Amino acid sequence: MSWKVTLDGRFVLAALTGLLAQSAPAQDIFSKMSPGQAMPKEFRMVAYPNIKPNQFALVADEGKTVLKVDSNNSAGSMAVPVALLGAQTSSTLQWRWKVDRTLDKADMDEKLADDHSARLYVFFDVPLESLPFADRTKIKLARSIAGVDVPTAAPCYVWDNKHRVGYSAWSPFTRLLRKVVLQSGPGAIGQWRTETRDVAADFKEAFGFDAPAITGISVGNDTDNTDDRVTTWFGDVSFKK
Repeated sequence: MSWKVTLDGRFVLAALTGLLAQSAPAQDIFSKMSPGQAMPKEFRMVAYPNIKPNQFALVADEGKTVLKVDSNNSAGSMAVPVALLGAQTSSTLQWRWKVDRTLDKADMDEKLADDHSARLYVFFDVPLESLPFADRTKIKLARSIAGVDVPTAAPCYVWDNKHRVGYSAWSPFTRLLRKVVLQSGPGAIGQWRTETRDVAADFKEAFGFDAPAITGISVGNDTDNTDDRVTTWFGDVSFKK
């Protein structure tokens, strides 16, 4: 993957989503929409050079509109600015997700098998000068490639195939991306699962300093490294009151 030079390509290209807080009314980001409608202009699809993009659609599921993400030897995310996630009365983020299968050949610890049935990134406004010199250098290089501000650090919640729930590890590409396994194995395939995480606490545990402001999230999946396929659904993502 050509963008995996110094940082995870998905992490670098997420910068292209422009995840700065925007002036927009808070809402339930998916369920208040209609199945089949176009994505709101505030959403940004994250695609990667030389990688087939995922397919995104708003669909009906159990009486609610949700985001469906189809991945077939492809990759991509849909990014949402923090202003659309509802009033931020806490750092506790809640969402629902569902997958149709796990990826047998995936391994989140290996570069050549680093795919996920589902993943959700949370982006924070981390000052570049707060990072060690080596990390600052990597990010500056990535920004020179992307031409935009690359996020400096992010936790990523994943639906894994084999690691235990609660397992946490750095991305095999960068120590600026910390992965946390929230679902694993075939036991919950085809079932909606609700997740609740104190993302600020997870950030501090991973990076060792207090979390700055949240700028947005992105949701998606990827199968380009394992040449596999998976369909993922995301329900509303919002801050828990």
